[in-house]
Amino acid sequence: MSTATTSAPAHVAPQGKGVNFARMVKSEWIKVRTLRSTTVLLILTVVAMVGFGALNAWGTTISAEFSSDVPPEAQAQMAETGGIQGMAYSIPPSGVAFGQLLFGSLAVVLIASEYATGMIRSTLVAAPQRIKALLAKVLVITVVAFVVGVLSALITYFVAQPILAGEELDYALSVDGLIPSIINTGTFLALVAIMGMSIGALLRNSAGGIVTIVALLMVLPIVFQLIPNDFFQETMQYLPSSAGTQLVSVQTADDALTQLQGGLVMAAWALVLLIAACLTIRRRDV
Repeated sequence: MSTATTSAPAHVAPQGKGVNFARMVKSEWIKVRTLRSTTVLLILTVVAMVGFGALNAWGTTISAEFSSDVPPEAQAQMAETGGIQGMAYSIPPSGVAFGQLLFGSLAVVLIASEYATGMIRSTLVAAPQRIKALLAKVLVITVVAFVVGVLSALITYFVAQPILAGEELDYALSVDGLIPSIINTGTFLALVAIMGMSIGALLRNSAGGIVTIVALLMVLPIVFQLIPNDFFQETMQYLPSSAGTQLVSVQTADDALTQLQGGLVMAAWALVLLIAACLTIRRRDV
């Protein structure tokens, strides 16, 4: 007697598109927006930047009240950037002083914390193309930083106008160079975010990365300023935060970097650090 045997059909895996860069970006976006601490930090960043701009506007009105008592040397220095009115023009992007620290630190933590918890192994198993995985993280935090920067500067502009109106220092958005300054506030924070993410990938340690980005953005310019040497005084303008200040300026002094030059210097810092991070993450074990 013969028995008919039937073999079970082999399991056929569905033909999907696999892991691609778009899906990596989507995954990283889900990570960022589902972390409550990140959402809170982003809100605090906007509040801090707008609040600092409002205080700056108030200080500008006080300066306008006592402008006649300012020493001639200080008046000449102020005149190079448009005097009191020039100070008023610089208010919308002024919050980058806080924003750069918050976004630089956030970018460090977003990647360094994955190394601390071991989550980076899961990330690289799911997305074995390491450089693309890193670039997906960089893209997400860069876009978030740009949006927050532009939004904060724009809100600061509208908050500052009623304050400045008391001394007739208010102005329209059509002021030459103001819109680029507001947009470049986002560019500034985006470049800082790239630097922070790159440093986090290089050091793989949240505390060490935060200390490094803070030292690069805040401590190093102070050190250069305190050294009484022409080389350090001239070189200081090529540090990231100094160049970034020129990037977001509405008006610049004749002997300083222009907005474009400041942006190129910051972009060079970000690009060098990003290339170093890509080479490191490709060659080093997790």
